[in-house]
Amino acid sequence: MSDPRASESVRVYLRFKKVFGDGASRSYAARKRATRDPGASVPFGTGRDPHGLNDVIGALTSSMGWNSSLAQSELMDSWPDVAGEDTARHSSPVGITDGLLTVQCESTAWATQLRLMRHVILNHIVERFPDAGIESIRFQGPDVPSWKRGPRSIPGRGPRDTYG
Repeated sequence: MSDPRASESVRVYLRFKKVFGDGASRSYAARKRATRDPGASVPFGTGRDPHGLNDVIGALTSSMGWNSSLAQSELMDSWPDVAGEDTARHSSPVGITDGLLTVQCESTAWATQLRLMRHVILNHIVERFPDAGIESIRFQGPDVPSWKRGPRSIPGRGPRDTYG
């Protein structure tokens, strides 16, 4: 096996080959382990860094499609910041339906004033809450019963026909 005329380095190589085996004759699993990325399963390797709670929750809400609902509720909660403190004392958001924000005002004067400021408020909302999907704002005055107008009115004389 060992040739006495071979150099010392060749003899050492042949001895190691005999003790540790030939690299080509290793099993499939041994060859696969040798080709695996060395940093893939270490605790502090790439891709194993811990993420902040904000990143995890943000990824969860976007994957579940909750961004719009959360942005809308955040808009409702931060109405004083959006409209201003003085304006928020005299108005409050009531709801959001199909991209329409409905705001209830304290008086018809406040409703009229806010209708004039509609574009400024809408631009501020779109800039701060782009995921809310607000396309328009409706400002309502105080609720006064009306028998002739409204989303649920019906034709006819109304309640007068029951008064004797």
